[in-house]
Amino acid sequence: MKRLLFLFCFFTTINTHAQTPEENYAVDPASEEHPGVPKGEVLKFVFDQSKIFPGTWREYWVYVPAQYKPEAPACVYVNQDGIQWKAPTVFDNLIHQKEMPVTIGVFVMHGRVKAADPNAANDRFNRSFEYDGLGDAYARFILEEILPEVEKKKTSDGRAIRLSKNGNDRAIGGSSSGAVCAFTAAWERPDAFSRVFSAIGTYVGLRGADRYPTLLRKVEPKPIRIYMQDGANDLNIYAGDWWMANQTMLRALTFAGYEVMHKWGEGGHNGKQGTALFPEAMRYLWKGWPEPVKKGQSQNAFLSALLIPGEEWKETNAFQFNIKPAGILAAVGKSAAGAAIAVSPDQTLAYTVEPTSHWLYSYQIQPGGKLVYKQKFGWLHSPDTEENAGALSIVCDREGRIYVATHMGVQILDQTGRVNAILPVSSGRVSALAFGGKDLDTLFIKTQNKTYSRKLKTRGANPAEAPSKPDAPKL
Repeated sequence: MKRLLFLFCFFTTINTHAQTPEENYAVDPASEEHPGVPKGEVLKFVFDQSKIFPGTWREYWVYVPAQYKPEAPACVYVNQDGIQWKAPTVFDNLIHQKEMPVTIGVFVMHGRVKAADPNAANDRFNRSFEYDGLGDAYARFILEEILPEVEKKKTSDGRAIRLSKNGNDRAIGGSSSGAVCAFTAAWERPDAFSRVFSAIGTYVGLRGADRYPTLLRKVEPKPIRIYMQDGANDLNIYAGDWWMANQTMLRALTFAGYEVMHKWGEGGHNGKQGTALFPEAMRYLWKGWPEPVKKGQSQNAFLSALLIPGEEWKETNAFQFNIKPAGILAAVGKSAAGAAIAVSPDQTLAYTVEPTSHWLYSYQIQPGGKLVYKQKFGWLHSPDTEENAGALSIVCDREGRIYVATHMGVQILDQTGRVNAILPVSSGRVSALAFGGKDLDTLFIKTQNKTYSRKLKTRGANPAEAPSKPDAPKL
């Protein structure tokens, strides 16, 4: 009863609009049961052993299609807030019609920490913490805890449940906070989830998701396909305007080169249009499978000027550092008191970073290497899971760009101190970077446990050489 009451409140009472237009949507035939279509089985379980969200209790449901055979791992669809969208019926029909692959659905409720005495206290509801928060915690919860639990189960006729580990075989979706949770899981782990269904998504300032439109434009695109839905009468409250935020998100996804489809309506913060569109969304997300979802081409000119098509990070055993701390770099290094330091290609400015803030500092270099006019010059992005950018290393290229090793990967700033681009690395935060190779056109980075290299359309600035003046910055 509590779960039913929660879902009722979720889809009705949180809508603050007094008047919304009547919502009538055409019913997709795939949302209705049809004779002759094999019906899958829905199994219900409880999970209360989470180490990622300690103390939480939750229910989850597993849909297994009739066509599933344990000889081959099945594709996977994960949904937040339990079963929505008439999903089992939709899956029955689309799998039967071969409009989506044989897919096992995993429908997970948010966690809650049960009160010792429910008559005297409420449970601690973990929904916003798990769904609205940025970072990889929820993705790890699904990948490391829920999906392994699912694979311990069997169908009522004794079939073992085997799930594909290939991200191209996995989709994730939800509505409201569950939608932004789905996007976050794919954003953090595109290797694990390549297809996202987002209905009335909360890309607003509840717990930082309002940053996504900016990050999308700066971060090198990831192999994710997205289907979005929202209505003009969605919420407009203290955290932001859902309707405008979804449109801003769509424009950012399009700018960044993502494969995205959207359907806008006039409805409010409910699941009506999402339910009507769910079959269409599944057809779109799974189209062309098993052909992989590919990375798109960003319209970010800064990225285009740096990245060589087809060149990716390559794991390497050597961390090449061809620039020796001689000349001006050696001189200013004495003034920097051991901080990570880089010198502009014209050798008139020095930049330093510190791991305990999100600032990059700029100085003017005076004769003898003295540093003056210190300023908080560059603003670095910090991940939601950290209190700082974690900047540990810094270099410049000959065009005056500034490269910083951070928790979020390599953040690249223009000459005016603005982060224009971010190059993430799958194995974690970057702890060191340097230009190397014969022509100083290869960027080498160190992560927590690996070393990578990537050739770029630029060359590192070498303070041991004569100064060179880059083009003036665009203000």
